[in-house]
Amino acid sequence: MIEDAGNSGDFSADTVNEININLIEVNPFQPRTNFSEEALNELAGSIKEMGVIQPITVRKVDDGKYQLITGERRYRAAKMANLSKIPAFVRIADDQAMLEMALVENIQREDLDAIEVAISYQRLIEECRLTQENLSGRVGKKRATISNYLRLLKLPAEIQLGIRDKKISMGHARTLINIEDDEKQLKAYYRIIDEGLSVRATEEVIRNLNQPTAKKSSSKKPELPEEYKDVKNHLSSFLNTNVDFKRSNNGKGKIVIPFKSDEDLERIMSLLGKESK
Repeated sequence: MIEDAGNSGDFSADTVNEININLIEVNPFQPRTNFSEEALNELAGSIKEMGVIQPITVRKVDDGKYQLITGERRYRAAKMANLSKIPAFVRIADDQAMLEMALVENIQREDLDAIEVAISYQRLIEECRLTQENLSGRVGKKRATISNYLRLLKLPAEIQLGIRDKKISMGHARTLINIEDDEKQLKAYYRIIDEGLSVRATEEVIRNLNQPTAKKSSSKKPELPEEYKDVKNHLSSFLNTNVDFKRSNNGKGKIVIPFKSDEDLERIMSLLGKESK
């Protein structure tokens, strides 16, 4: 049922009331600041033909005026359509409850980008003193989902803007979170854009980035003592081939004598035979 009490302000809280649109002021706690002019014009045209289908929600303030809690887009479009009255639910709410209602309604919108959702979750936790568990009940989302959104706010500002501008998806962003270093995150972010990587391809790139670099078995080859260098040089000269002489720090080692062919091997064997006589 819709009640019309003119400008008297005698409205019922449990029914839809027709309120003078000039008595309504915008919500100072509204988390949304940008409204598409084109979308507002389209909605205003629809309102001219069919009226406001979904009532807005307001609270009563001093001097017989009302403050918008939810439905600012409908309110703005109704003013553009030159409506004198607008259907509304009237609620009693303090500032914190008002902020909470505005944020929760904002989160339910389908056109929100992931960063807007994350900021609204953050505000509900910080300004309305909600735990993630409380917030989960308020917005009907799992705690893990809320946590994933909040983690986006830890990404560099450049990447957050990229999410808002739809340069990368939420799936890409969640993958980037797994990189701890900001510079590597940005490097991966630009690679996603430049190469048009899918989420799966991005996961593979980041998996490779996060793999620890294999440690070299030894930072340096142990230096050969002079007497061993002399033996190596003598053998190389005698056999007319580049003998590889290896020795570890504990004294163990090996001698590798390369040969180019069977004939070369026979030559080396012959020389070694002479040497052993």
